[in-house]
Amino acid sequence: MNPYLILTILIIYFGILLIVAYFTSRNANNQSFFIGNRKSPWYIVSLGMIGASLSGVTFISVPGWVVDSNFSYMQMVLGYLAGYFVIATVLMPMYYRLNLTSIYTYLDKRFGVYSYKTGASFFLLSRLIGSALRLFIVANVLQITVFNPLHIPFEISVFVTILLIWLYTFKGGIKTIIWTDTLQALFMLTAVGATIVIIGKELNLNFSGLVNTVVDNEHSRIFFFNDFRGANFFFKQFFAGAFIAIVMTGLDQDMMQKNLSCKNIKDAQKNMFWFSIILVPVNLMFMSLGVLLFVFAQKNGIAIPVRTDDLYPLIATQGYISPVVGIVFIIGLVAAAYSSADSALTALTTSFTVDILNAGNSEEKRLRRTRKIVHLGVSLAMILVIILFNAINNESVISATFKVAGYTYGPLLGLYSFGLFTKYKVKDRFVPLVAIISPVLCLILNKYSAEWLSGYKFGFELLIVNGLFTFTGLFLLREKVGFKENI
Repeated sequence: MNPYLILTILIIYFGILLIVAYFTSRNANNQSFFIGNRKSPWYIVSLGMIGASLSGVTFISVPGWVVDSNFSYMQMVLGYLAGYFVIATVLMPMYYRLNLTSIYTYLDKRFGVYSYKTGASFFLLSRLIGSALRLFIVANVLQITVFNPLHIPFEISVFVTILLIWLYTFKGGIKTIIWTDTLQALFMLTAVGATIVIIGKELNLNFSGLVNTVVDNEHSRIFFFNDFRGANFFFKQFFAGAFIAIVMTGLDQDMMQKNLSCKNIKDAQKNMFWFSIILVPVNLMFMSLGVLLFVFAQKNGIAIPVRTDDLYPLIATQGYISPVVGIVFIIGLVAAAYSSADSALTALTTSFTVDILNAGNSEEKRLRRTRKIVHLGVSLAMILVIILFNAINNESVISATFKVAGYTYGPLLGLYSFGLFTKYKVKDRFVPLVAIISPVLCLILNKYSAEWLSGYKFGFELLIVNGLFTFTGLFLLREKVGFKENI
């Protein structure tokens, strides 16, 4: 693909985002940045959350997963629906009742300052590493296709990218993000839809032909009940999906910050229910694209890459199909990656300012100054982490880092579960120790599970075990006096 064409598309793309930011951030204050003055239209938030929940990794990986695991991922998506129901009916009413800016403030009210700082710190660590890694993967693709031919160093391209994201988020924050994420979600879904249509034409298939090709393909199997030891066993994936949704949406400041920007709890619940409904066909569309890519590769004698994640980029950018697919692939990839990164920057800034610096109740002018410094600091931290990933440049190390970052949600699951479903107080000063021990135990268990448990291998359900370890640790730290305040 012509790197100058892609660069032009990127410039136009960011130009559009900056224009949107200009209009949405006028007269913005600190409450606009943190919770959008609680005036966000629920339907805009709902669509924008699609873009934020589907990162650049998802955009590349989900179509490729079909080759290795068929449509089994849909079992997790169905589990997500159960998790989102819990979020909408249990967690969000509590957040609105407490009038929270950061959701981790609940832990301070429920357990104490050590638990509060622990929860916020685990979120900050996990989201910083996870968001930086997602953006790194996309930056790497752009480096190969665009910036290397233009002799632009990786460090410069990453710095400019984060700078542009900082520019359209630093003033309006969540008030801007809900609109830019909506725009980026539309770009991403349009890119996937356009790719499906063009591949269909290349395969001489009409709409019904596309549907039949997907349904009849060997890789379109959804449900797996035959082997409970397997990673794709239905109940393992369903319940893992439910808990992943609870922790990575309901206990994640990034995703909840958008919900908290809605006018009231009823609007926030509408947003969550519609977001849940939309997410099902969206994931089906991604996986259907995977089948069509596989069929297209077979028909045209294209070797399936060892890393199936490379299937979509390979076909889209290496001249096997219309150049239009390459263009929409880049647009969709950038939209998916940057809608995740921009909301992460805002959420990290909010959590660090409110939870770590305790600046939430500061005078408006002082809070604005603190928030802008933190926003800049978080942006620089993300740049450094991305450059570090590039320096490591070792897939196994990066993959392990991503998995470790995912483990940090387990303690949050344990903390909130114990807070919501028991009335016990805990010895607050020991909570950080429990939150560290639990993921370490999970790492050990995951490594030796096949040996200890007759060949059983953990999948995503390890998150539940992680939360259970934390819950058990908190139970052992319980105090005789119960928690009486109704929160």
